[in-house]
Amino acid sequence: MSGFVGVVVSDPSLQGQFTQVELRSLKAKFVSLKRDSGHVTTKNLPGLMKKLRGLHEVVLEEEIAAFLSESYPDSDQEIEFESFLREYLNLQARVSAKEGSAAAGGGGGAGGRKNSSSFLKSTITTLLHNLNQAEKSSYVAHINTYLGEDPFLKKYLPIDPSGNQLFDLIRDGVLLCKLINVAVPGTIDERAINKKRVLNPWERNENHTLCLNSAKAIGCTVVNIGTQDLVEGRPHLVLGLISQIIKIQLLADLNLKKTPQLVELFDDSKDIDEVLSLSPEKMLLRWMNHHLKKAGYKKTVNNFSSDVKDGEAYAYLLKALAPETSPETTLETKNPDERAKMVLEQAEKLDCKRYLTPKDITEGSANLNLAFVAQIFQHRNGLTSDIKQVTLTQSASRDDVLVSREERAFRMWINSLGVESYLNNVFEDVRNGWVLLEVLDKVSPGSVNWKLASKPPIKLPFRKLENCNQVVKIGKELKFSLVNLAGNDIVQGNKKLIVALLWQLMRFNILQLLNRLRSHSKGSQGKQITDADILNWANSKVKASGRTSRMESFKDKSLSNGVFFLELLSAVQPRVVNWKVVTKGEADEEKKLNATYIISVARKLGCSVFLLPEDIIEVNQKMILTLTASIMYWSLLRQPQPEISEASEPSSMASDATSDIGSEDGASTAAPSESEEANSLSDSLSTLTTDDATSNAPPAENGNGATPDAPPAENGNDATPDAQPAENGNAATPDAPPAENGNDAT
Repeated sequence: MSGFVGVVVSDPSLQGQFTQVELRSLKAKFVSLKRDSGHVTTKNLPGLMKKLRGLHEVVLEEEIAAFLSESYPDSDQEIEFESFLREYLNLQARVSAKEGSAAAGGGGGAGGRKNSSSFLKSTITTLLHNLNQAEKSSYVAHINTYLGEDPFLKKYLPIDPSGNQLFDLIRDGVLLCKLINVAVPGTIDERAINKKRVLNPWERNENHTLCLNSAKAIGCTVVNIGTQDLVEGRPHLVLGLISQIIKIQLLADLNLKKTPQLVELFDDSKDIDEVLSLSPEKMLLRWMNHHLKKAGYKKTVNNFSSDVKDGEAYAYLLKALAPETSPETTLETKNPDERAKMVLEQAEKLDCKRYLTPKDITEGSANLNLAFVAQIFQHRNGLTSDIKQVTLTQSASRDDVLVSREERAFRMWINSLGVESYLNNVFEDVRNGWVLLEVLDKVSPGSVNWKLASKPPIKLPFRKLENCNQVVKIGKELKFSLVNLAGNDIVQGNKKLIVALLWQLMRFNILQLLNRLRSHSKGSQGKQITDADILNWANSKVKASGRTSRMESFKDKSLSNGVFFLELLSAVQPRVVNWKVVTKGEADEEKKLNATYIISVARKLGCSVFLLPEDIIEVNQKMILTLTASIMYWSLLRQPQPEISEASEPSSMASDATSDIGSEDGASTAAPSESEEANSLSDSLSTLTTDDATSNAPPAENGNGATPDAPPAENGNDATPDAQPAENGNAATPDAPPAENGNDAT
């Protein structure tokens, strides 16, 4: 078993889209084509793709060639295996989108196709494979409006929507990072962005890696997008990402926490968790229909395309919200084009920026119409200011805040995996068990019996219980600690027990990724990496770099100042930390600055992390381990040098750390010395003394029995930062020379 070597893709998030069986089959076909033809290009690839699952008898070879030409205009450009995988996913997505439109959103059966269109989320993903000039113009107008006065970008703005200036400006990564901060302020610490007039390829790649990992952290789906796609400014992928970022910004207030007045839209009988689980789009539709009903509109709007094409719903909505600017002539007009024009004129009086044209309304452009309605909501929501009965956020205890933060981390992690479902609220959305089965199938392929699973919508309660019972059964087979968890606890939405289960899933996933690297080492002998090894690795890396900081456990309060993690990041990549902007971490504000910088630097390096600055400041041991493990994964993946070695005797510090996280491993290892770190990776990984990576202590009575730790550092490979020679003498890849003048924007 230890000798098995599967097909390894450098980007784990891409690898997660396929099973090993699928990867081996695709690799064999790809290699065969390359062997027969010498090179794989857009000239010979369509014939191969035409025969693949999901495309056979569905799409013509000429259509595949036309699709590939969008990304590869040079027909002689060679296509590598990973690019082939991405284009296969993209092409499946286009086919699925067309089928979905034709069948009004129809999907697969209970055991349906789990990988073919897994990144097409129903609520947030809008990957545009056909360049839509109207949407491009709208996004350009948005960027010009919100970033026009940015100190760094203003010399490059405004962008002309008619040309390719947007795609040229994207190439250095700064604009997208700034746009993410507009959507969710504070996501990226701007001190981590490489901002120079001319960036070398390494610096550009770092910016794009920071952008993609940060986009995942705010809820974007980027499974099919790589840094090279952004460097090359591929229009359909760039617009797809921008669309998601802008949508997140426009819909940010459509939840009860930000706008508690939305409770007015629901009956008292509505379960508050069910209300909280509504996607922003569904909440926006509910808000719109609430006002339409009050205004006397007889129909129900179910989408932002066909149901609003005639402009009549907009006329009624504006009449309800702003009667002073809504003349009766708007409703009396029979011509849809004329009515759409009048609607936009009325909206402008509410200070709604014109991001769409009358034609966009009458043609039913879903993305632009959604943005239009969201803008109306932001400027005039028409809800009462009386919120005396709403106490959703004011009385939250510290435990509630912590659970809320962890819910966010789990939600972003699951959405980043590329599962078919998209989570809006973990505790509500997992209650039917289906999403959890999808996650289990991602982290442990083949573990789910899809014949026994029921796909939503599920009306019969016992079907939900069957799904959840299978989740618990698989969890026990993976040796999760689920003593206090039954399927009914998931159905009932027991938050503490759901958190415990999800935590073990995250930890299993990261240890699995780390062990996958181990499995490719000679003489690994089946040893498994554990929490103690992660702790020891981090301490040994910092020590080897000549620094004295040390982490006693994953709940060591001294970690709150952030210095240890900055030293760890600097140890694995010396040039990534700018020590001039680092504070001592003594005052609360200094701690927050350091914590924010740590997260951005880790993402810039290539680590996929979902924690918040507060998790570092308060030393949330679960999130601390996820951060450490993500850095370790990136370092192991990038460097062939040894990262873990066996200590000669147990360490009480490591033992304490292991018990903190709930591992049963009794034999922990001390931090390796500098000389020990000179061993080869294969030797060090093969001599680990710890046991099962999934072993855990029994759950505590409060339900937090699942305390194994660490989410996946999924995308640890896009970053190829220029390394300086390491202090131990191992030369790293030197900086590339700056690119020629002509690097657009930044």
